[in-house]
Amino acid sequence: MTRRGTSMRTPQAASTPTVRRSRLALLALVLACRQGLPAPRAEIEASRQLVVVITPSWTSTVGAMTRFERATPTSAWTRLESAIPLVVGRTGIAWGVGFDNVSADGPHKHEGDGKAPAGIFPLDTAFGFAPRDSAQKVQLTYVQLLPTTDCVDDTASAHYNTVVDRAVVPSVDWSSAEHMRQVSQYMVGVIVGYNASPPVKGRGSCIFLHIWAGLDSHTAGCTAFDEAKLREVMLWLDPRKRPLLVQLTADQYKRLKAGWRLPAIE
Repeated sequence: MTRRGTSMRTPQAASTPTVRRSRLALLALVLACRQGLPAPRAEIEASRQLVVVITPSWTSTVGAMTRFERATPTSAWTRLESAIPLVVGRTGIAWGVGFDNVSADGPHKHEGDGKAPAGIFPLDTAFGFAPRDSAQKVQLTYVQLLPTTDCVDDTASAHYNTVVDRAVVPSVDWSSAEHMRQVSQYMVGVIVGYNASPPVKGRGSCIFLHIWAGLDSHTAGCTAFDEAKLREVMLWLDPRKRPLLVQLTADQYKRLKAGWRLPAIE
C-alpha cells in the first residue's frame, strides 16, 4: 500500500547568511500581507525542482508546463526548457485542500467535479506497468501497478485517496476505485501528493501526472501530457531536491509570484 502525503520541511540551522535571508523573508511576508497576499510557501523555500503548470483560466482544459531547477534553496531558478502543452480536468482547475483561503477568486475542488487541483503539491512517488527492475533510473519511490492495484475514490472508505493492492488489504471497504492497471494512460505516471496526511473526505482523490490522449482530450482531474516528455520528467525528478507541482491560472500565478517566490514565466 502506498499512502500519498507530504513531509514537514525542516529549515537549516541558523548562520549569518541564513539570518539575512530570514530577514528578507520576513520583509517579503510583511509586504505580501500589506498587499493582501498569503505568506510565502515553505515548500517552495525548500525545493530545488519545480513543475509549473499554468492554465489560461479556471475553466480552461488546456495549459502549459515548464520545469525549473536550482542548485541550492537560495539560488536563482533556471528554466530547463520551453513550455510544453498539456491538458487538465474536463472542467478546468480549482483550489485544492490547503489553499481555500488563498483567494476569494476561483472554485474549490471536490470529489467528482472534474477539476485538477490548484496550489502547490509534492511529487514523491512514480508508478507504471513495468516492474521496479525495469525502472531503475527512476529516483522517486516507485510502485508497479498490478491487476489488483486500485486508487480508492470512495469517500466512505478508510483507504480514500490511497493507492492500494486490494489482494492484500485486510478488508476491501470501497465500492468505487480506479483499477489502475486497466488504464492505458497510466503506463507511466507520477502521484501528485494532493489531499493526504490524512485525506479530507470529499475534497478529491487519485490525482496524477499521466499520459495524455492529445491536446483535444481532458482528464477527470489529473494533469496529462506527451508520454515521451512524461518519461523524461519521471527520470528527472529527484526526491533529494523536494520536487513540487505548482498549478495555477495565469492571473493567480502573476498575483502570487512575488509572495511565494516563484520563478518568472514568459
